[in-house]
Amino acid sequence: MDGRLDPPPLPPPQLPSTTSSRPSPPSGPPSLPLAEYGPTTAASSPRAPQGHASSSASSTLEAARRLVEQGFAPRRTVYFSFVPDEEIGGVDGAKKFSESKVFEEMNVGLVLDEGLASPTEEYRVFHGERSPWWMRIRARGAPGHGAKLYDGSAMENLVKSVESVMRFRRSQFDLVKSGERAEGEVVSVNLVYLKAGTPTPTGFIMNLQPSEAEAGFDIRVPPNADPLALERRIAEEWAPSSRNMTFEFIQKVAIYDNFGKPAVTVADSSNPWWIVLESAVKEAGGKLSKPEIFPASTDARYFRDLGIPAFGFSPMANTPILLHDHNEFLNKDEYLRGIEIYESIIKKLSSYSKHAKDAETRAEL
Repeated sequence: MDGRLDPPPLPPPQLPSTTSSRPSPPSGPPSLPLAEYGPTTAASSPRAPQGHASSSASSTLEAARRLVEQGFAPRRTVYFSFVPDEEIGGVDGAKKFSESKVFEEMNVGLVLDEGLASPTEEYRVFHGERSPWWMRIRARGAPGHGAKLYDGSAMENLVKSVESVMRFRRSQFDLVKSGERAEGEVVSVNLVYLKAGTPTPTGFIMNLQPSEAEAGFDIRVPPNADPLALERRIAEEWAPSSRNMTFEFIQKVAIYDNFGKPAVTVADSSNPWWIVLESAVKEAGGKLSKPEIFPASTDARYFRDLGIPAFGFSPMANTPILLHDHNEFLNKDEYLRGIEIYESIIKKLSSYSKHAKDAETRAEL
């Protein structure tokens, strides 16, 4: 949406979306397109309807279309971007885009990325996120007959590590269960795969203890964590070389931005973008919840790394959080309500003129 071109140009807001999705297991329920459910159905169920590529992308574009149809003239240009690979880390998507000359010339002042559904009437908003550390642990040991008892087998070494990881996981999860910490404020660790054994065409050799065993973990590290302490724990407790173990990161995202500061956007009255976003939602009849740390990760981190304010927001209230679930859905009325919320947000963000006043003041000085 082209804004006014009279100088000085105002840093535009950007509303990014993704073109990536996730695989659908054959055993899962059918995911029919939204159109096949018709206008009277209570819940919409396109593939991953709570995801960025479905609800946010279509909602923002429809909101923009309505504003253009109304003759609205934005003071700032508004960018709607679509990039691939968000589900697998965004390295070849948002990361490359954020490092490009094209993005630099856009001079973006704010990024409004995806959020999560909210089971309550309040809309959730996120001003930071946990950094993904995808880690592989390998254990080695002497192979042996399946009936033989001996110390230091690969499987024994790996099981000890998995048990240590699970103890740490329980300690973090207990903080969430007790209400001491929000989900986005603890380190989460989940075992995502195990790999071991000697395969055969019909299964595995059952009387042979393997010489290697492997496990993969999805670790999410919040901005308030001590990354050095966590790395020491991994090296000393989870994958100690004394047990003939090694570890490597498939992906490891820093919790700090390019300037060495925690990658968190200020969400209070000192940030004018926050004030505008909060008032836009309120004027549309909605209410924002307390700012949170996103428990997973989004493309927003690549823009926060550059020092650009970025919020995660998806207008999906009164909706159970079913992201990546088989029965993921979004109520039709909530979806349509979300378009109205985006109308207000786009209108307010693109009309905000503080930067212009600041530029005029500097010119006078």
